[in-house]
Amino acid sequence: MITDKEILVLYYSQHGATQQMAQLIARGIEQVEGVRARLRTVPKVSAVCEATEASIPGSGAPYAELSDLVECIGLALGSPTRFGNMAGAMKYFWDSTSSLWMKHALVGKPAALFTSTSSMHGGQESTLLSMMLPLLHHGMVILGLPYSEPELATTQNGGTPYGASHVAGLTSDMPITDAEKKLCLALGKRLAITALKLTK
Repeated sequence: MITDKEILVLYYSQHGATQQMAQLIARGIEQVEGVRARLRTVPKVSAVCEATEASIPGSGAPYAELSDLVECIGLALGSPTRFGNMAGAMKYFWDSTSSLWMKHALVGKPAALFTSTSSMHGGQESTLLSMMLPLLHHGMVILGLPYSEPELATTQNGGTPYGASHVAGLTSDMPITDAEKKLCLALGKRLAITALKLTK
């Protein structure tokens, strides 16, 4: 019995937009035969105390474990923008991955990035770059979005060559546009195709 290989879609979402993007990227991944998406999230953290969330989330994807990174053949990583950087909850998770770094467990695996931000110039590109940094230290292969995706050149909202993005508005209630959706799907599909090529 042949089982599909899996790609981890790991995200943190506070108002729901990054979660919606994760689901779209998962759909793009699963457009490729032989690959499934594994959706995971990370818990909130607090500057006051470490444990702020139940061990199992009340809704949505399960919390990620280091084994998810090891078992999957690729990674789509998403976070909302926090002053041009990834959210603290996501950075906290990556700060716990040194045991994988010591074993070179992620070397050669492809990775793609996505983010949601409140304003058009609210740091979406620098957030995507900030998420690349730990992945580069782990030896992962970073994938962006090529301009062969026509929406990248025409979008009036999110979308960058560094990864998929969404402009959510100052009250985080702007829906994901058609162009942003297409770019999420395209990123997931590109990641899946590349991951399969790299694992042959």
